[in-house]
Amino acid sequence: MTAERSAIVTGGARNIGLGISKRLMADGWRVHVLDIEDPHDSDLAADARRVDLGDASATRAAVDEIAAKTPVTCLVNNVGIVRPASIENLDIEEFDEVMHVNVRSALAAARGAIDGMKRAGRGRIIMNTSRVTKGKIDRSLYSASKGALQSMARTWALELAGHGITVNCVAPGPIATSAFWKNNPEGAPETRRIIDAIPVGRMGAPDDVAQAVSFFADDRSDFITGQTVFVCGGTTVG
Repeated sequence: MTAERSAIVTGGARNIGLGISKRLMADGWRVHVLDIEDPHDSDLAADARRVDLGDASATRAAVDEIAAKTPVTCLVNNVGIVRPASIENLDIEEFDEVMHVNVRSALAAARGAIDGMKRAGRGRIIMNTSRVTKGKIDRSLYSASKGALQSMARTWALELAGHGITVNCVAPGPIATSAFWKNNPEGAPETRRIIDAIPVGRMGAPDDVAQAVSFFADDRSDFITGQTVFVCGGTTVG
């Protein structure tokens, strides 16, 4: 591994983020995990930092610290919290929490990484969004945050293209993680309907999302920017 192959993954300690972190490491990246907890894989421990990603100042400071030591040319804004509720029942106070963790952290991390990418003349920013941007009940706050990331990605793609920096989104569908089962109780009729409606006939896995991230992070993907790929087993098609 070389310093020029350094990546930051927010929320990379477990679930989809862990899958992404492990895949990027396998691809030859030096992976720096930023999360509120330690990685659930000891191979990632050396370059992991505990950070409250809802705190923009702490997030920016962590990215600045990493970027000062090694050129970061890949940033995966993966962290996300859900807070499911219908419009009648959601807690308005949770709006700031969801937006701060899911969206503001992406802004803070990108601001810290972009200068180094510009100096290197290349870079990859990848947002982990969600198929909920197509619509899902009880996801007002989550879908708003993930839609914001997709909109920002298109804007950043235009602003940064001339510097060799691409910005793309990976939007997972139903992925079998502890976060999915927490928000979609196993055995519940609605959960069963979600699983039965997946055209390919199976739930996704973190590795499926990591495959798409790996594609966007590849040097050979430099003609693709401002795009969103749905890793959803076909659920966004029909």
